[in-house]
Amino acid sequence: MVNHYIGADVHSNNVELSVERKGRIIQRHSLPTSIRAIREVLDRIASPKHLTFEEGPLAGWLYRNLKDRVDTLVVCDPRRNRLIASDGDKDDRIDAAKLAALLRGGYLRAVYHTDDAERLSLKRWVALYHDRVQAATRSINKLRACARLCGERIPRSVLHDVVVRRTWLAGLDRDLADQLRLLWRSYDSCRTDVRIARRQMRRRARRFPIISYWSVLPGMGPIRSATLFAYLDTPWRFQKKTQLWKYCGVGLQRTSSGKDRRGRDRPARLALVWMVNRHLKNAVMGMATSAIRSRDNMFRDAYEERIRHGALASNARHAVARKMLTVVWGMWKSQRPFDARVC
Repeated sequence: MVNHYIGADVHSNNVELSVERKGRIIQRHSLPTSIRAIREVLDRIASPKHLTFEEGPLAGWLYRNLKDRVDTLVVCDPRRNRLIASDGDKDDRIDAAKLAALLRGGYLRAVYHTDDAERLSLKRWVALYHDRVQAATRSINKLRACARLCGERIPRSVLHDVVVRRTWLAGLDRDLADQLRLLWRSYDSCRTDVRIARRQMRRRARRFPIISYWSVLPGMGPIRSATLFAYLDTPWRFQKKTQLWKYCGVGLQRTSSGKDRRGRDRPARLALVWMVNRHLKNAVMGMATSAIRSRDNMFRDAYEERIRHGALASNARHAVARKMLTVVWGMWKSQRPFDARVC
């Protein structure tokens, strides 16, 4: 049997498909972005057939609806596709053909997707919660900046207490007070959205026992536990703990190139991975920082031991984050509560 490799360049209004067989493009299709239209084309292609498209806003929707129509479906990381980004002419048809060629050569790195409806719902609420928190932070910054333009500083008690706020605004210049009231409406709306998203997120998180197990760890709590679960999705994605560390942005990446004047290999350079999910890394580093500030726990002890041995505070903090991630990973795989005696 001859393999067919199908590259899809996906946009909101149209999809370009290129079908490759034995290194040659044998079909091209320009379709509307609809599941029905894409399925009709895929069903006419002989098996075995392998489909790929890049990660993007429509990737999850396409994955869930097309994975049963092909033998292999790869949602690939667009940052790795340097051939498409920088080599030769570029348009949608060419991009689809190059994706098919990269799939045939095995040069694509898959982006993990799930079709579990409950996990998807939790992940969306987690993302929405963090988006609303960021929006509330932006609103606070705008409020403080607006007040500083007129030499005023907003007291902490004024931010959340409506009665104190009214009294404070009454003592300001009328024009400035009107501007601040307008900005405060946006901030109050964001705070309401944050409460709604947090409630929905925690309600859905109760369906997964491992999240409640994690919540009792020092520095974790329900928000960070739900964030880790939503963005990692399953422990079996990672074969080694170092892969988990790098995915979360706390693992070290080794780079080395060239030789010195004496022909010896240059020393390797170790650096943190920077292309990571920021919400995920913030949750990991936040739990490590909170655990270090807490009293009487094994993670604080590990931090203090590294400091005594001369480690920099930032390096010791990242080491604690890696240790906590390893514990979380082990609990997840075993589906058991935390036990400090076995760590």
